[in-house]
Amino acid sequence: MNHRPHTLASFCTAFFILLLGAISSLAQTPTNPPPNWPSPQEGDYTVHDFHFQSGETLPELHLHYRTLGKPLKDAAGRTTNAVLILHGTGGKGDTFLQPIFAGVLFGPGQLLDASKYFLILPDNIGHGKSSKPSDGLHAHFPRYEYVDMVALQHELVEKGLGVNHLRLILGTSMGCMHSWVWGETYTDFMDALMPLACLPVQIAGRNRIWRRMVTDGIRQDPDWKNGDYTAEPLAALAVSADFLIIAGSAPLHMQEDLPTRDAADKYLAATLARINSTLDANDFLYAVDSSRNYDPSAKLETIKAHVMYINSADDFINPPELGIAEREIKRVKHGRFVLLPASEQTFGHGTHTHAAAWQSYLQQLLVETANPN
Repeated sequence: MNHRPHTLASFCTAFFILLLGAISSLAQTPTNPPPNWPSPQEGDYTVHDFHFQSGETLPELHLHYRTLGKPLKDAAGRTTNAVLILHGTGGKGDTFLQPIFAGVLFGPGQLLDASKYFLILPDNIGHGKSSKPSDGLHAHFPRYEYVDMVALQHELVEKGLGVNHLRLILGTSMGCMHSWVWGETYTDFMDALMPLACLPVQIAGRNRIWRRMVTDGIRQDPDWKNGDYTAEPLAALAVSADFLIIAGSAPLHMQEDLPTRDAADKYLAATLARINSTLDANDFLYAVDSSRNYDPSAKLETIKAHVMYINSADDFINPPELGIAEREIKRVKHGRFVLLPASEQTFGHGTHTHAAAWQSYLQQLLVETANPN
């Protein structure tokens, strides 16, 4: 296994990516302000002969990551300041390097001040610059799932970065679900969990149905060619893009910012073009499909970490009327659930990346776990 650091020369003040991992209701105009957080360090960690839950293996697998700050250890050698931040489906670590997240949390004096914390932002397998189907294996890439993704995150953190304990795991959307898996799998590895925008039960109902619509839509496109296409299958991408827009939408902001049919039509055309220019059908198929066996509900009582769990009331993917979050959090010993009411400060499913909407609850969690037993 090897570890190859290199420096990220610049950051992207991005337009909020319309993917589940970082999706906003409307496009934002870049302003390129100077960042109030330090430049991250980038690197790659290589895992050899990883065995997936499916029984498949990869002889060599690369995990890309970004870090900010430096790790600290106590007299016993335990890492005290590491924070793992996990992105959503179709996203990547640099999702969090934008003003609405890093600008609220990573700067001097802010809650996750990078001069005090060691912040770890990985690209999960199948995403970003980590190993993924589009690298060459296409649909012959191992059919990974959430348990595999979390196991690889753990290996990166512990073996790749030398971190033996996490102060906090904060996860958004898919990363939210990964947070629950972490809490149950590595019960003593973290002090606190902050899952944002998910449910701690298997994916069923409408959530399962729209995911199957996306994956079936890709597989049923004749131009997909069992994953061995040479040009992106356009019908498959259209299905994916349509559902991404709806699943990540925030009705209040869409109605206010797109008050006429012409404005809505213009936005739709521009958004579809942007998604279709960056989306790879195999990568997205695998990413959506990886949720197929997720179900942490049986082991919620085993979680030892303090949990601050937050959803927003305007989240299409995790609608509050289901009552699932309120029911399941009662089974978590040190758990609290907060439902943010829909307002000008929420952005549908994408609220998970608008840190200003929930930073006060992060502050509470950090204070509560400042001196863990």
